[in-house]
Amino acid sequence: MYDRILVPTDGSDHALAAAKHALELATTYDAELYALYVVDTGTSWLRLSRTDIQETLRGLAEDAGGQALSPIEALAENTPVTVVKELREGTPHEVIVAAVTDEDVDLVVMGTHGRDGIRHRLLGSVAERVVRGSDVPVMTVTAEETED
Repeated sequence: MYDRILVPTDGSDHALAAAKHALELATTYDAELYALYVVDTGTSWLRLSRTDIQETLRGLAEDAGGQALSPIEALAENTPVTVVKELREGTPHEVIVAAVTDEDVDLVVMGTHGRDGIRHRLLGSVAERVVRGSDVPVMTVTAEETED
């Protein structure tokens, strides 16, 4: 049913909860887990005019990406699941939706912060945009869903 499962991460508890769900599904379906961190180049801090500042900030973002991807790899360490890690740049929801096609993904499992009300209206939701833009099923997970 699922051969390749995409789990985007921002390093949050919600993303880690989603990674746990994705790992369980990958184990069940003998699927590969594709972990993705997106360096958000749509934010103003990457549009500064000085190249050296841009490179420094991009380096920090890439370090954050490595830190966000490492726990997913650690989760799968004692399982038969293959984890492919990638760091891409761009607007998160656009990059995630593009990765579905680029990487031949069958399912997206991603965390959602569960914003509502004015915070949701002002900030929007990467998960919501992925759900609307994806050609494959998208499972959203909040950190609270994994508590026993």
